[in-house]
Amino acid sequence: MRLTEAEWQIMNALWEKWPATARQVADRLPKDVNWAYTTIKTMLTRLSDKKAVQESKKGHVGLYEPLLSKQTAQRSALKTLVNQAFDGAFGPLMHFLVEEQTLTDKQKLELVEALNKDEQKDGGKEQVQ
Repeated sequence: MRLTEAEWQIMNALWEKWPATARQVADRLPKDVNWAYTTIKTMLTRLSDKKAVQESKKGHVGLYEPLLSKQTAQRSALKTLVNQAFDGAFGPLMHFLVEEQTLTDKQKLELVEALNKDEQKDGGKEQVQ
């Protein structure tokens, strides 16, 4: 499922703590986001239509909870990025991250360790250096 930038804002507020009312979602949005309450309600309705959130009622108040996990949303966003910018290949993305020095030395080491762990899990013999 593909989320818009605005939908990411709403979902991040819901992933923080749920169930939540539209007012609680509004209170959790970054300070530079100044959407009207009706805009937030409209976006929650759209996310409900997309099956990303579920609305239930407590009296006359709508309570929202995420149906889409943050990990699933991140995976989908990453796949979209890789498909659009790297022709669907993760190798060039990793090379880009390392070459552009967007990873710290610690992050590079963690990546190597994760790759080695995955290789060992798959029964491979080679280790990344």
